[in-house]
Formats: sequence, structure tokens, C-alpha cells
Amino acid sequence: MQQFSTLIELLRDRAQRQSEQTGYIFLSDSETESGHLTYAQLDDRARAIAVALQEKVSPGSRALLLYPFSDGLEFVPAFFGCLYAGIVAVTTYPPRPNQSLEGFEARVTSSETTIALTTQALLDLIRGNLPKDSPLASIHWIATDTLSTDTAHQWHPPEVGADTLAFLQYTSGSTGTPKGVMVTHRNILHNSEAIYRGFDHNGDSRGVIWLPQYHDMGLIGGVIQPVYGGFPVVLMSPMTFLQKPFHWLQAISRYRATTSGGPNFAYDLCIRSVTEEQKQQLDLSCWQVAFSGAEPVRAETLDRFTEAFAQCGFRREAFYPCYGMAETTLLASGGLKSEAPIVRHLDGAALDEHRVVPTDPSNPQGRAVVSCGRTWLGQEIAIVDPDTLQRCDRDRVGEIWVAGEGVGRGYWNQPEQSDRTFNAYLADTGEGPFLRTGDFGFLDDGELFVTGRLKNMMIVWGRNHYPQNIELTMQQSHPVLRLNGGAAFSLDRGGEDHLVVINEVERTALRQLDPEEVIGAIRIAILKQHEIQPSAVVLVKPGSTPKTSSGKVQRHVCRDRFLAGTLPVVAEWQDFEADRTEILQWLARSNR
Repeated sequence: MQQFSTLIELLRDRAQRQSEQTGYIFLSDSETESGHLTYAQLDDRARAIAVALQEKVSPGSRALLLYPFSDGLEFVPAFFGCLYAGIVAVTTYPPRPNQSLEGFEARVTSSETTIALTTQALLDLIRGNLPKDSPLASIHWIATDTLSTDTAHQWHPPEVGADTLAFLQYTSGSTGTPKGVMVTHRNILHNSEAIYRGFDHNGDSRGVIWLPQYHDMGLIGGVIQPVYGGFPVVLMSPMTFLQKPFHWLQAISRYRATTSGGPNFAYDLCIRSVTEEQKQQLDLSCWQVAFSGAEPVRAETLDRFTEAFAQCGFRREAFYPCYGMAETTLLASGGLKSEAPIVRHLDGAALDEHRVVPTDPSNPQGRAVVSCGRTWLGQEIAIVDPDTLQRCDRDRVGEIWVAGEGVGRGYWNQPEQSDRTFNAYLADTGEGPFLRTGDFGFLDDGELFVTGRLKNMMIVWGRNHYPQNIELTMQQSHPVLRLNGGAAFSLDRGGEDHLVVINEVERTALRQLDPEEVIGAIRIAILKQHEIQPSAVVLVKPGSTPKTSSGKVQRHVCRDRFLAGTLPVVAEWQDFEADRTEILQWLARSNR
């Protein structure tokens, strides 16, 4: 790849060398193209937007980007327009009808935003619902879809370099208050090169991306990576995918995409919803990189998806598990495109105690853990004891620490939190600085295996438990329970820790639901698999589990709503006084 110091240089080069090449296509559904952008058109629009920005605010100011999913090609020139003006883009999710503007106001206040970019239709809607004292009422607004490119020639390149702040990527808030990660041009270009090499991209690559453009995976992987690699990408609304997952696979087949992907739940949705008749319309033999990240990668999902879509030409080797986060720009580790995912079978009880003990795949108490690959371009991963701050032995699970040029500069206007998270040093050797990810994992022959999240770790009945493992067991216990639609958390009652689980029920099962049967199945499955008994099981309405804008379950919000009694309950069972001795004796008898 050619060396660029900023994203401005990158896009300007594409506009000059590949001016007529289509960079982006937007699908309003799986078949209807509602717009496209060549590199020259993108450059023209970005310069025109930059001119409008430079007339209102000074370089270094922050600009909020608010774009509806249905206008997928409006966000792209707005983002590059900010870069062209030397303005720091603040990405955020689009407002929904009747939604509170509190989240947007918090980001405006946090980032000290002075201007916002959006479409005219959304601007009219926002202004019609803005209280006079709202922070959104006191900033400048630009409807970028109304700007003419006739002013593009007035653009003056800003004074920016590799270490200039490019945008604030707000974290998803799955474990707390969202924070704005400061990402520089150097961070982006370094991470883009890592993705380019890890995914083995080239000029003949093709992408299909439905991930939200304001989120790190959708922005870095779906908007920036294609222009970095000089290949086209087809963009879709995430709502198009969620409403009908078949549209995603249909677009891959139609456009012969080589790269596409999403979180683990996306593959599960396809397994559940795509019919045999629909599979007859798919040719997925073109799919070379099916990346999976942003949440735990399930070995069972890889197996089931491969089995379900092998008839469509999908190969297991196409799966590309990876690991990353906003704090590392995006990618922290990824495998080799030519290799199938690596899976290790470990003793589940030992893993909960942070020990790595191999076991036979047939062991019912075993747990399959998928590798998220290796580091790229000189980045380093260390597995560290979060208490002693020393490297862990090879057979121990510890906190994942990351160092390298892809790591962001910290959190905007949060120096203390930035210092704790981005400036960690090993206690015994003084090596650093490292980013403390808050995730647990271990290294095996250079391969990273992610096992859970530090902040979500529960201690129930004297043992460590990862909530995502209990949630998976619950959701597999009965067919009416929605995948990625529940949460497990612990409560202190009378000095003892108790497990509480909630889960959504499929909409089609609500009328004929047998609550006693479903709750009983959940209790038995968790007891047998994890040797603990839930003290409360709550079945809730479909779509009601609190989640972040990127689809991650907010367990702390679930806990708060359970305590407040505000969950939309379909059925529930509680017993915080159960005798553990009797439960364990029953478990021993049932396992004979």
C-alpha cells in the first residue's frame, strides 16, 4: 500500500487516480440501488461540506453527525467533509421517532460540540421537538443534502497531520456511561493497514456492510476500509438486515462480495430465519472473509452456520473471528484468511476459575473457545493479572492489555479515566504503556482466546461465572427463547450473591406460552451446566432487553429495571430462600 499521513491524502489520491470508480452503493433493500458515489463525487461533496464548515467554525471544533439509516450515502461525504475541514467528527446513532434527545444532548455537552450535520428532513424533525434550553438548540446546523458542489473549488486544505485528532468514537456503553475515544489519522491508517493485510484485501475485493456507520465496525470496516483498499462496498441499513436477514445474504450473492460480516448474533439470525426455499437463491461461494466480532464468537454458531449454508457454497474457512474495540480504533487481533477458525476445548469449571485446562470435546462440562487470531503490524497483546499487574502464566486467564499505534489517545475530557485505561504498565518489568481492555482471555501459541469481560464477571455460590455463558445455556434450553435477547446478573441478598436471569420470548410463542415449562427448562439447564440455581427467572416481551446502539446487552440496566420492577414481564419465578444443599444433592443425583 502507498503511505499516507492523513485520510485527506488517501481520498484525494483515490479521486485523482480512480476518479470514476464507484466506491459506494446504497441498497434500500436487497435489490433496489438508491444511490452510488464515485471517488470523484465523494471528493467533490466532501470539499463542499468542508467549505460550509470552515465558514462557521474553526479547525479542531467538534461536529455531531446525525444521519438516518435510510440515507446511507449522506453520512459518508459528511464524515469526510469534517476531515477535509480539520473538524473532529462525533459519530452517533440516528434519533428514532418519539425518542428522548437526552443521549444526543449528553454527547454534545461531553464533546463540546458547536455544530451538527444532518439531512434537511431530519433537521426539520429535530427542530420541531427541541426545547429552548436544549444544548442542541444552541449549536449551528447544516443540512448537507442541500449543499451544492459548486463551492467545492473554494476549499482550502487544513493544516492537519498524522497525529491530528480525526474523530471521537463513542464507546457502546454496554458496561457503563459511553465515553468518546480520541482517534487520530495515524490510528485510523495503521488500523486500516492491519485490516487490509489481515483480511488479505486487494483491488478485486468487494464488500457488503449493513453495520451502523456511526459504530466503529461499520465506520472503520465499512466506510474507511473500502476507500483505503480502493475497492467498492455495498452499504445497507441495519434495519433492512434486522427485518429480513435474508437480504444481507442475498446482497452478498448478488454483488459477489468477498468480505462481509457482523457480530455472532447476525449469523444466528440467518440460521433461524432463512428458509430452504431462500437458500436455493443464494451463491455464497464468493464469500472469502466472513468476519465475526464485537461480541463473543460461538463455536456452535460457526458449526451451525456452516452446516446450514454449505449447500449455498459457504466454506467454514471463510469465517474470520476477530477482536477489537473503539479504544483500539477497531481491530486488535485477527486470524489468517487462509485458515479455518481455531477452537480449543477447555474444562468449564476451571475456566471460570481463570485456569486453562484442556479437555475432550465430548466432555459435557467442557467449553469450546474460539481463537480471535493474532496481532498485526507490531501491536502487542499481554495477558495480565488485574490485581498484581504482572504477566500471567500460559495456563492462566488474565486481563487483555494492548499496545501499538492503533490504540487511541484516550477519552475526550476524561483525563483520570484515560490514565487508568490507556496508561497501564507491568508492575514487574515496567513495560508499557498498555491499554487495559477490561476483557479476560489467554494466549496459546500467539493466538488470542477471549473468555469474558472483567466488569461482567459474577461470583455466585463462591465461584466465578461469565454471564454470557449462562445466557447462552438459558437461550438454548427452550426454542421459544430469543438469542441475544437476555441477561444474567447477580444480586446481593442478605449477604449472599444470587443469580437472576431474564430473557425475551419469541413473539410467535406468546399466545400459547407455557411459563412453567419454559422457566423449568431454564432452571434445569443452568443447574446442570453451571452448578448454580437461579434465584429469579423472568420472561419478558420481545425486543424489550436493554441494549446499546450497537446491539450489546446492557446487563447493568437490566439489573436496575429488575430491582425497580419496570421490566415488561410475561412470566416470572423467584425464590431467594432456596436451600443450596438440597439443590446440590439433587444435581449430584441427576448426574449419576
